[in-house]
Amino acid sequence: MGLDQDTWFTEVYDQEGSAFSLKIRAKLHEETTPYQHIEIYDTEHFGKLMIIDGCTMVSTRDNFLYHEMMSHPALFIHGNAKRVLIIGGGDCGTLREVLKHDSVTEAVQVEIDERVTRLAEKYFPELTSANDDPRARLEFVDGIRWVEECAVGYYDLIIIDSTDPAGPAEGLFGAPFYRSCHRALAEGGMLIQQSESPLYHLDLIEAMHTAMHEVGFDQTKLLCFPQCIYPSGWWSASMARKQGRIELPDNAEPTFETEYYNADILAAAMAEPNFVRRRIGSGGR
Repeated sequence: MGLDQDTWFTEVYDQEGSAFSLKIRAKLHEETTPYQHIEIYDTEHFGKLMIIDGCTMVSTRDNFLYHEMMSHPALFIHGNAKRVLIIGGGDCGTLREVLKHDSVTEAVQVEIDERVTRLAEKYFPELTSANDDPRARLEFVDGIRWVEECAVGYYDLIIIDSTDPAGPAEGLFGAPFYRSCHRALAEGGMLIQQSESPLYHLDLIEAMHTAMHEVGFDQTKLLCFPQCIYPSGWWSASMARKQGRIELPDNAEPTFETEYYNADILAAAMAEPNFVRRRIGSGGR
């Protein structure tokens, strides 16, 4: 993976024999932090592009797909989330979308690598535009420890906006972490976590949902949406609820501006293909 002689950035996904490329104008930044290797490129058609450890993370052109679907579905399904915790999400796009909801009184973003946020402030300022909102709080510490040490039942919604299950994010995909999240959620609280591609990573998705049920979540549900810069171009988020069901709300239409999300998109995203139903159950478990 990397730049070739024709100035294309290519992420090769060896596990599935596939690759995704973007044509590059210039490399804008590169550094190795204590946690990971970060690159920023200027592309010809997708605006700015952030790469972490060789993997595409966020682009100017299509980030709204991911950020809107990691925030608005769970917030509308919950119905009245006041305290929101975001684990990861260093580019701050998910935080920006969360703060569009008037019900939210506190949104804490816990990102282990501060450099991700500082680079987003420089190269993706549109994503960090809500960082000065008085309801926002940025913490640059270990998200796993944060959840372990927070007050019981404090949060209404936990959003796990992490990288792939490797490196700093590896501990975010498993029963011990989900048990801490269950403890940290109020009655009726929800968790949503990016869960990779339904086409490429169904084993991981099944394991995530199994672990969520093992630690006490009442129901899980898979949410699917497009994301062309990620492997396969088809991505997902896994939702879980503590003491409650995950159902379409009566009103899921936003009163604020969005690029992708609306009530019809939510209904469509919650419809699971048959090959997914056979693994995790129709309508979740």
